[in-house]
Amino acid sequence: MKRRQILGAVAAVATGTTVTAILGNKDNKKQIIKKESKVCMPNISKGVKRFRMVTTWPKDFPGLGQMPNRFAKALKDMTSGLMEVKVYSAGELVGAMESFDATASGAADMYHGAEYYWQGKSKGFSFFTSVPMGMTAAEIMGWIDHGGGQKLWDNLSANFNIKPFQAGNTGHQTGGWFKKKINTLDDFKGLKIRMPGLGGEVIRRLGGAAVQLSGGEIYQALQSGSIDATEWVGPWNDYAFGFYREAPYYYAPGFHEPGASLAVGINLDIWNNLSDSEQSIIRYACKSANDSSLGEYTHENAKALEILKINHGIYPRYFTDEIMKEIGKISNDVVFELGNSDSQTATIYESYIKARNSYNKWTEMSDGLYINARKISAE
Repeated sequence: MKRRQILGAVAAVATGTTVTAILGNKDNKKQIIKKESKVCMPNISKGVKRFRMVTTWPKDFPGLGQMPNRFAKALKDMTSGLMEVKVYSAGELVGAMESFDATASGAADMYHGAEYYWQGKSKGFSFFTSVPMGMTAAEIMGWIDHGGGQKLWDNLSANFNIKPFQAGNTGHQTGGWFKKKINTLDDFKGLKIRMPGLGGEVIRRLGGAAVQLSGGEIYQALQSGSIDATEWVGPWNDYAFGFYREAPYYYAPGFHEPGASLAVGINLDIWNNLSDSEQSIIRYACKSANDSSLGEYTHENAKALEILKINHGIYPRYFTDEIMKEIGKISNDVVFELGNSDSQTATIYESYIKARNSYNKWTEMSDGLYINARKISAE
């Protein structure tokens, strides 16, 4: 069947509890497919397929909130408007943390979010966003695209009727904003810091108290003194929230999310009913959003860091080797425990750690040594 026929020859008739649609399958044969009404098939009108995407991000939030819009634009541009995505920010259609279930059930067609939000479904999802002392942005792309990560991710997500893709990356996330200086390991004892997930567990084992707050709650918590510190993303998003006014000590590196990958998840029934060409277009729209976001964060973080320095006298500080060594030790324990929580997660963990360790020498030899040499040459 020709592409124009695939996109145009779809008729859907709602009858009772089923929807019947004539679609082109992957063998280019016509096939009658029946789906229960709970599965939300894409809205098709005059040859245009329209999808509803729910997200975990505030509306038009810089960076994170723009990633799904960038994906939607790429999809529309590459199909000359024959595939459209309506993006709903958190709370507009469903709550942020309901995005996964809405897509799995068919109440929405797709989501954009961070996979570690779904670790209540399976611990394995954390490895497809970031884990403490895990992979950099370039490394996680290498593992997922070329090291077997995508297949493992597909198998995990299929348990929940989802087809996943990388569709954004913030790059390295910084260590956070603190009301006091962090000079020794003892300074973490009793420290109340906003840090969710596995990073929060590392803080707890250091003697601190990890607090989970949404982005919109952080500044007020710092201002009231209910927390002593917070991590968020990086200079670009952190500056927009004004954390420097309440917690002026800005620390790096971040150990908790060294290269946070964000995802598009698509209802698997919808995905399987798309033609090969349509699937390829979605795949490359995700790649476009992924690559663009990493470049954007690199550019905007550098700009914001300069503004913080020049306009507000904020200079980054660095955790000592003693602190980072202990954090690294605890992080490895936390990730090992997570990675062995069940058999499927253990398979993902084994692949992830093998890839991280194999990439480590090259990353150190290339980016690490070069950046250090560039710094020395500028002195």
